[in-house]
Amino acid sequence: MSKFEKLIKRFKNKPRDFSYDELCNMLNGLGYKEDTKGKTSGSRVCFYHEESGHLIRLHRPHPTHVLKMYQIDLILEELEGRKML
Repeated sequence: MSKFEKLIKRFKNKPRDFSYDELCNMLNGLGYKEDTKGKTSGSRVCFYHEESGHLIRLHRPHPTHVLKMYQIDLILEELEGRKML
């Protein structure tokens, strides 16, 4: 099992300590690109899939880099609905 496969498996298990960096790595591996809309975007980020045109929008978690459980649930639902996972 590759690191990427382990990361997806970890995400699907909905851990309470899944970091924003892990999310970026996973989404990059799935073909998404991060877009922060420049310096004025604040904590808002958008992940864009070029082939499908699918967007995932969320706020970057702060002050820690750990995702909230509702963010994990929403992203998992989006990706499974698009047959990405």
